[in-house]
Amino acid sequence: MNTQYEQLVTDMRSGDVPALSRMISMVENNTEAVPLIMKEICRYKSDSYCIGITGPPGAGKSTTVANITSILREKELSVGIICADPSSPFSGGAILGDRVRMQKHYLDEKVFIRSMSTRGSHGGLPGSTINVINLLRAFRKDYIIVETVGVGQTELDIMKSSDTTIVVLTPESGDSIQALKAGLMEVAEIFVVNKSDRPGADDMATLLKHMLHSKVSAGEWDIPVVQTNAHENNGTEVLIDSILRHRQWLENSGRLTEKRQRQRRQEFMMVLEARIRQEFLERINSNPALQTYLNKVECGDQDIYSATEEIVRNILRR
Repeated sequence: MNTQYEQLVTDMRSGDVPALSRMISMVENNTEAVPLIMKEICRYKSDSYCIGITGPPGAGKSTTVANITSILREKELSVGIICADPSSPFSGGAILGDRVRMQKHYLDEKVFIRSMSTRGSHGGLPGSTINVINLLRAFRKDYIIVETVGVGQTELDIMKSSDTTIVVLTPESGDSIQALKAGLMEVAEIFVVNKSDRPGADDMATLLKHMLHSKVSAGEWDIPVVQTNAHENNGTEVLIDSILRHRQWLENSGRLTEKRQRQRRQEFMMVLEARIRQEFLERINSNPALQTYLNKVECGDQDIYSATEEIVRNILRR
């Protein structure tokens, strides 16, 4: 390994926050150092537990993250927070806007907060999120909280990255319809009905409980519905209890090991796919046969499916 990157990892493992921040920037920018860094930190085992928080915009995700962090810190547990941001992670927009509720944690040395740009990703999380999670695991954070950007039902990447996924909803018109959609129902391991002091909150919680109860199978996790009022910090203790119960259920049932194995498999396939794509695009520019197929497709002389089949059969399988 390059001595420079080796020293960065060593510094980060010793608690050097600037070293961690620098490596996260390298990961976000997908520099040539990424494979070297990730190979090095893979040697370190971690007990870090990852909580994913998603839901529609304005549901109170950031306030919920801040409240969870406060209770975890009262328990003397360290926390790493990743906030997905549709704008530049260096613009300050998210921190000064939605993230203002987290400002009391910025001066806490046991809390690390990073806002990351989605950079065109449509799954609610930046593509580099899993690597940043791995860095925070190597940094020995007890809990890692990942908050999605809040674009709606498409935010399914969070379930591939977290151990416990929380879906935060509000009683306003539209959220109940969102909850009924299969995407969010499949993602959630805990439902939170936030702003529960508003009209319709009890009805929505009852509806969710009824729907979830009808889907519970023997031996499966019984998804709880927690009512909170994040701005008043009401209901957070109940939410923390649900998170801890889910973690215990995962550990006792062996599901946590299975989930982590599945996540590593998905991460491997994602990196492999990206590497193959990069290799193929580089070969197009240097391989006359591939360039010929590209020209035919561009001119409309050949359809993309037959061209793809011929490339796989005549070039890639040789």
